[in-house]
Amino acid sequence: MKVLMHICCSNCSIYPLQKFLMDGVDVRGLWFNPNIHPYTEYASRLESLKKLGRIWHLDIDYIDEYPLDDFLKAVTGTGAGRCEVCYTLRIEKTAETAGTMNIPAFTTSLLASPYQQFDMIKSIGKSAEKKHGVQFLADDLRQGWHLSRALSKEFDLYRQKYCGCIYSEMERYRKKPVPDTIRKETI
Repeated sequence: MKVLMHICCSNCSIYPLQKFLMDGVDVRGLWFNPNIHPYTEYASRLESLKKLGRIWHLDIDYIDEYPLDDFLKAVTGTGAGRCEVCYTLRIEKTAETAGTMNIPAFTTSLLASPYQQFDMIKSIGKSAEKKHGVQFLADDLRQGWHLSRALSKEFDLYRQKYCGCIYSEMERYRKKPVPDTIRKETI
């Protein structure tokens, strides 16, 4: 079986790629992530995936665009619904690309992260399956997340600290308490 796998980052892709390759699946990667902000973060994640690709000799297509305006227009005002919009953008593009490439199935490395909304991703993938006529593989790959983390350290891959969008970056850093030394200086 041939599968096109959307890759959100090198770290989340390690276990799914390993599993597919060990199962004899002909897997091709697809980088398409208009959500990642700022551009330096985007570039770091992209280079990390290219590094993993060189290490494992992976077949990866890169849609190396940075349509930040389009992404922000799509998610602005959606509040907590922004993740659904973001997942849909990337999963739809992967399904469409799989159809164009005559690849009968697709999936996403988002299914490997315990930080992502698995059921929502699965639902969006199943909708894209019907729309584009390619099978969505919705395997729960979260059990391999710790293995992916360990191997990403071993390979010295860039490991991000938030999901990717400007909103997740804000949430990640907003959760940290302000150190007392800074608090005293600003009062």
